[in-house]
Amino acid sequence: MTAALNTRQACLSNHLGRDRVSPPPQSPSSDLSMFTGLIETLAMVTEIQDESPGKRITVEAPMFRSPGTKDDTRIGDSVAINGCCLTVVAIEGVFFTFEAGEETLRRTNLGELVAGSSRVNLERALAVGDRLGGHYVSGHVDATGQLIERVDDPPWANLKFSLPREFSVQVVPKGSITVDGISLTVVDVGDDFFTVALIPHTLEVTTLGTRKVGDTVNLETDLLAKYVQRSLEHRSDT
Repeated sequence: MTAALNTRQACLSNHLGRDRVSPPPQSPSSDLSMFTGLIETLAMVTEIQDESPGKRITVEAPMFRSPGTKDDTRIGDSVAINGCCLTVVAIEGVFFTFEAGEETLRRTNLGELVAGSSRVNLERALAVGDRLGGHYVSGHVDATGQLIERVDDPPWANLKFSLPREFSVQVVPKGSITVDGISLTVVDVGDDFFTVALIPHTLEVTTLGTRKVGDTVNLETDLLAKYVQRSLEHRSDT
């Protein structure tokens, strides 16, 4: 798949190694993966392999291994990395590998990751019966923004991010927005920015705890807001 923001990748099956599991058959339902924006774990990027025009990204995520249980992560599973939905293509122990295409690397902050120093937010796709604690997140990044202001009031923090103007109509105070895969409540919004107030837990268990002014973040606006905007545009055209 080569669409700009469709970041789900096909699985590799050859030479997986002794400790790796075999890939399951692919299902059309993989394109319907949804997330909640509640981060399961922070993971260190351990290796980035150049496979021009894309890259293979490996992360260390011990909590994703539960062999023999329904919670075990398998090849072919969808995982949001900083809010960008990718497919597990290889597993070795607690190390999980994903493939990101050229457009994904260019249009998200995954192209800025550095092995050995970058940490990423991870969330596996919803399964039937899971609780929905955040809001519906597709894993299709709409745009990137920058952290333009940070006011820390330990253990709390208020952050201000830039927002492309074409998306401002989809963001409202007290509404939801996804920042690097994290479901957040909007405090204020302008034509080209929005603000959020972060609780200590969010700062502790996500990358936002260490984000600095100037850092790039992935943004996904609320799915419901997209439908409302589309409906209103269609009505005005008729």
